[in-house]
Amino acid sequence: MTKPVTRNNLGDPYVKNTLVPRFSIDRESFGVVSERFARYLGTSTFIVQMSVFLLAWFLWNSLAPQHLRFDGYPFQFMTLLLSLQASYAAPLILLAQNRQDDRDRISMEEDRSRAAQTKADTEYLARELAALRMKMGDVTTRDYLRGELDRVRADLSELTEALRDVGMARGPLASDTPKVSARSKERAQKAKKSKLDKDSVVAVPGAGAGSPDDEDSTPL
Repeated sequence: MTKPVTRNNLGDPYVKNTLVPRFSIDRESFGVVSERFARYLGTSTFIVQMSVFLLAWFLWNSLAPQHLRFDGYPFQFMTLLLSLQASYAAPLILLAQNRQDDRDRISMEEDRSRAAQTKADTEYLARELAALRMKMGDVTTRDYLRGELDRVRADLSELTEALRDVGMARGPLASDTPKVSARSKERAQKAKKSKLDKDSVVAVPGAGAGSPDDEDSTPL
């Protein structure tokens, strides 16, 4: 008998006073035992052992001497044992099935959450790939730049050929280099000769006070 419990504080748990003592049963351990029992009942070993036991029961209570038989025909004690076994086996099997259903439900929920997370990750990766493709479309690649340079080079060569055909091209060709150098030499010689002539005119004495005839004879 449990003693009445008085609560001095409202935070203390309330214990109901009962005349029958309570027994605490570990549900997890009991469930494990029930699953083992249910698993054993569903094996071929149990069927063979049960068949051997019943056959031995029948033979002993049918062929043994009369004073050694403990359960004669119609085997009422054996029927009672089988009924007792069935009455305990059914709840234990149901308990094992309920535990299996709980595990299946938890596993299904985990699979559903994992599938949702995988779907979200896949959608995120698809969006990221699409964004990368859009960005790569705006970025100048090496092949694109090389193609553009080749196109500009081809356009320049075509323009140079067109200007050369009309006589307006003055590119640094190897055949025109001697002509350019010869012209520059001629121009340099003419400039030097004109400078020497001017120096000779300045060096004549009395050029400033001479007669008009002298001024007329002065080379320009």
